[in-house]
Amino acid sequence: MQTTLLSILGLALLGTLHAQDSIPVQADFQQDKLTGRWYSIGLASNSNWFKEKRHLMKMCTTIISTTAEGNLEVTSTYPKGDQCVTRNSLYTKTERPGRFTYTSPRWGSKHNIHVVETNYEEYALVATQISKSTGSSTMVLLYSRTKELSPERLEMFTQFSREQGLTDDEILILPQTDKCMADAA
Repeated sequence: MQTTLLSILGLALLGTLHAQDSIPVQADFQQDKLTGRWYSIGLASNSNWFKEKRHLMKMCTTIISTTAEGNLEVTSTYPKGDQCVTRNSLYTKTERPGRFTYTSPRWGSKHNIHVVETNYEEYALVATQISKSTGSSTMVLLYSRTKELSPERLEMFTQFSREQGLTDDEILILPQTDKCMADAA
């Protein structure tokens, strides 16, 4: 019985590691070029919170900066009701450039973050595998240096999200808003 349980746990861990390895990372990732202001253009997720809040979501502003230790400080400001909410996250670098980890102090979830593709000046595609006690989920974000991206970049985001197993109703191009955009300067 114990051997069977250990075998099942081992296979689950192997599956999780394989899922993380199957997500590509930007070749020759240059962290310093990722810093600065970004707008969230697209969000895709199979998490319950996304399904519940999808209809309320709007574009937000994210500022990325590098800490003295070489990690990423990620500050997102987004509209929530009639307020602007700011969330700070510290993405800890790993041995592999373009991969980071983050543990949510609020939810206890563990995030494995991959900068999949970016040209640093126009867009960044980021995929995150999220694990918590109630299960795991996938999130894909499309960032832009401006509030608009070409249809080709939007299609690239949609296609990549589908390749991660997300369905069309789990993929959202975020509605533009001017609310909370000036607060993130």
